[in-house]
Amino acid sequence: MFNKNNFLLNLMIDNSLSSRLKEETKKAHQELEKKVILKMKAIRSDADYADFLNSFYNYFHAIEQVITPYVTEDVLPDHADRRNSKYLKLDIEALGSQVKLLSEITVPKIETLAQAMGAMYVLEGSIMGGPIIVDILQKYGITKGFSFFSGYGEKTGKMWKNFISVLNTYVVSPIDQQVAIEAANQTFNNFQQVFKD
Repeated sequence: MFNKNNFLLNLMIDNSLSSRLKEETKKAHQELEKKVILKMKAIRSDADYADFLNSFYNYFHAIEQVITPYVTEDVLPDHADRRNSKYLKLDIEALGSQVKLLSEITVPKIETLAQAMGAMYVLEGSIMGGPIIVDILQKYGITKGFSFFSGYGEKTGKMWKNFISVLNTYVVSPIDQQVAIEAANQTFNNFQQVFKD
């Protein structure tokens, strides 16, 4: 029998993938954040910052390689305008260093659009937190190499909303959502490995 109250309650509960991702990746996100902050606190020179960026570059570049076949401009029309590992490379060079390839980078298994979108959620989310990273680094005397972490400037909020809209549009079924959440958690967990002591 139709229950109007239950129907309205279900409408008010946000079952979108973006809401589930935020909640169901919180632990992995916080663990990665702790490692990133610890590494940032040790930065005292341009060379230190370049090493920090190098970890980001290696991981982002590896993830981009596996999600590119799935996250095309047909799926995400502004894909070409988004921050990627090329900006990290430019920042490393602006600091007077060169990219150093890391021998072991473990990326999540990406074989579907849902998995790719879950992994990309982590990459895009890190860009959203970039301005906070810039503020902290400036307090440590770092003055350049911020093209990646500066995000999209005034368009940052809009770019995030566009990404979330695409995420929620393309990854809808409960199975696909679970697959995306698992890929996001794996992306967070694997990212931690790049910051090993």
